[in-house]
Amino acid sequence: MALIHHTTLKPTKVELLAGWLPTRPWYHGPAAPELVKAGGFRLDDPAGEVGIEFMVVTAGPGAYLVPLTYRGAPLEGAEHALVGTMEHGVLGTRWAYDGCHDPVLTAGLLALIEGRTEAQAQSITDTPDREVERSYAGEGPVPGLGAPVDTDESTEFAVPGAGPVLRLRRVLEPGSTPPDGTAGQVTGAWQQPDGNRARAVFATLGRI
Repeated sequence: MALIHHTTLKPTKVELLAGWLPTRPWYHGPAAPELVKAGGFRLDDPAGEVGIEFMVVTAGPGAYLVPLTYRGAPLEGAEHALVGTMEHGVLGTRWAYDGCHDPVLTAGLLALIEGRTEAQAQSITDTPDREVERSYAGEGPVPGLGAPVDTDESTEFAVPGAGPVLRLRRVLEPGSTPPDGTAGQVTGAWQQPDGNRARAVFATLGRI
């Protein structure tokens, strides 16, 4: 169970993302965005070492899904995926990574799709996020993931030997639905700039 500390972060997560997000190939907003944290959820690391968060931020009318992991030490071999470091008021220096390159997050995402874990609220300890919905029509666990590949709107992982693709939506489209033949999915919600709640597909797993 992840323990949520209500303390200071320097820089804040949004400040950290403001410099990193415009460098991503799937980001289509302004070069100097005024980001707003608009939603998302957390997952628990079974080992209790890594913070796992799927954050939704808005930049003007656009909404983006940013999976992040927070670690107490650098992740070996993931220098290219480092978003930045933050000083946490309780835990000290935290290394924040693009979670698509962190095996703890990708394992957690598969566990969520398959129903072996459940989404947790972003800001409340030990509280499920009931706005996050998932389904899985496959048989048995997904046999691991290949390396992530960024596209104009998503990050994709091939499943070795199985054929399907796990697609994590980076650019969120309100009201989107999974394509036909989807074996698994995760949908979630966020607050739009006009104050309305929106829902969309966050991730899909092709037919196995």
